[in-house]
Amino acid sequence: MILTVTLNTALDLTYGVPELVPHASHRVSDMSERPGGKGLNVARVLSALGHETVVTGFAGGSTGAVLRELLAGPPTDAPAPATAPAPVTDALVTVAGNTRRTIAVVDRATGDTTQLNEPGPLVTADEWTALLGRYEELLAGADAVALCGSLPPGIHVGAYAELVRAARAAGVPVLLDTSGEPLRRGIAARPDLIKPNADELAQLTGSREPMRATRDARRRGAHGVVASLGPDGMLAVTPDGIWRAAPPARVLGNPTGAGDSAVAGLLSGLVEGLSWPDRLRRAVALSTATVLSPTAGDFDRAAYEELLPRVGIEEHAPAA
Repeated sequence: MILTVTLNTALDLTYGVPELVPHASHRVSDMSERPGGKGLNVARVLSALGHETVVTGFAGGSTGAVLRELLAGPPTDAPAPATAPAPVTDALVTVAGNTRRTIAVVDRATGDTTQLNEPGPLVTADEWTALLGRYEELLAGADAVALCGSLPPGIHVGAYAELVRAARAAGVPVLLDTSGEPLRRGIAARPDLIKPNADELAQLTGSREPMRATRDARRRGAHGVVASLGPDGMLAVTPDGIWRAAPPARVLGNPTGAGDSAVAGLLSGLVEGLSWPDRLRRAVALSTATVLSPTAGDFDRAAYEELLPRVGIEEHAPAA
């Protein structure tokens, strides 16, 4: 089982408009809603890859109720798809506050997306204690854990460091995907892997040169660092070596959720015992297939299968 933690879950709303014009009224051409937050996005991709996944974090209020209903999937009397994904188990902790919404407005003329993110509910000390208890119980059955996303109001900035230490004490490999001060504190707790994007890496290290910044991030405490470099692919600095991975060509599309798909690729490859080059191939192929998907945040399976053997891998000198 793979455990994903999303402390700031969200109900993701996506509105499509023919053309987004500032200061104008718009008629929505299409709309979708689904459970969101980075860890829930990771879990959805892991499920599609066939991995049993458990999600925990916080959910509350009417928005949280809708999120959990969507997470449960279609009614039991609905026809099953030909190839059903692996189950995603809801182990979310109920809070008094209302789960946030994220609103994405997609300009269908250009493919550009405008994102509006609410801050999330205020989490109390007792609710945080309940989450810690649930998390430690779940670690007992986990093969790996991903800690993903922003912190809701009320959660202390060292929360991810605390969760990393608990995973390490339980002997469970832990991937951390967050930003800012929570990343800075979390990396000092020595997670097995972090996956910053270029901006997050620059904020952490002060450098925009990918190799220098990634090496610096690893020296700060992470055992391995995989940096997302957008259309240029990924750079991995690990105890086993250094690799760059890149898609066969640049693609146009919506990058929403591409980083979460990459996390799912890295985590599933870890659990399956894949080599680093094969983990990176999967992560880059999934990320690129997510950009190409007509639905924001989902990956195009046909594109993924076509891309996977074509991802380029370049090995560099061993990490110091």
